[in-house]
Amino acid sequence: MKRIAVLTSGGDAPGMNAAIRAVVRTGVTLGCEVYGVHWGYAGLINGEMRELGPRDVGGIIQQGGTILGSARSQEFKTEEGRKKALDNLSMHGIEGLVVIGGNGSQTGAYELHKMGFPVVGVASTIDNDLLGSDITIGVDTALNIALEAIDRLKVTASSHRRAFLVEVMGRDCGYLALMAGIAGGAEAIAIPEIESSPEELARTLREAYERGKTNGIIVVAEGAKHDAEELAQYFKEHQQMLGFELRSTILGHVQRGGAPGAYDRLLGSRLGAAATERLCKGESGILVGMVSGQVVATPHAEIAGRTKSINKDLMKLAETLAR
Repeated sequence: MKRIAVLTSGGDAPGMNAAIRAVVRTGVTLGCEVYGVHWGYAGLINGEMRELGPRDVGGIIQQGGTILGSARSQEFKTEEGRKKALDNLSMHGIEGLVVIGGNGSQTGAYELHKMGFPVVGVASTIDNDLLGSDITIGVDTALNIALEAIDRLKVTASSHRRAFLVEVMGRDCGYLALMAGIAGGAEAIAIPEIESSPEELARTLREAYERGKTNGIIVVAEGAKHDAEELAQYFKEHQQMLGFELRSTILGHVQRGGAPGAYDRLLGSRLGAAATERLCKGESGILVGMVSGQVVATPHAEIAGRTKSINKDLMKLAETLAR
């Protein structure tokens, strides 16, 4: 294989640039020309790509986001759109593709593989809901950003004996909320996978207040049945149930935008390099991820359209440690 390409797709994640850098430099070391595709699958359809050399990816390992840009493409979900993408790859003489992204991105990679084009995926999503990897690029950094915010809120909450609702990202998966809640010592956690009512959460805060706690924290995933805005309104209308005065903070995309920590830089580097090596050896239709501390490959057929479930025992742990 003499010419390959790399793209980033879906939501950006801290550490994507480390993976891009690894793909380019590993590809060049193996004797390949490496092209960067701008704006994900949309850029593939529009032919937005250029050759990248080792100097083009210098100084990016510490940057958050992705230098290639990312976008969601409805057109790529159609067979006609994917044929346009393949035509552009052929026009540029590209023989293989590395796709850095999460569930939707890897489903797209699998579709290209089924059409006969060599593709290898790299596991990258802050939701950590992708099968084939214990942890994905961006998770550690996003989690630490959420944790820092919770720690800061606890300081001001204790000063005024208040409670805070903290909404973190996680439209379909509560991993970030669950882990940030445990690590941040939250009194309660609300995630999409486990239903909880406003009444239950209010009762939890009241019990914490009556046990003499000086603050209360509820971490809410954005995709929980009752989001932070809805809960804040309920608590405002039932203030007497809480004990604490309550405030609400939505972290939102702040979690995506941080500079990657050491773990995500290392993970992005290892997975990007491994994906490129496998692609250049002729492998295709696989996702490269980290399992039990080892870089492994899982067939796209086993992960496409599926998501990793939450360990619900950790919710019980969170409840025990909140006493």
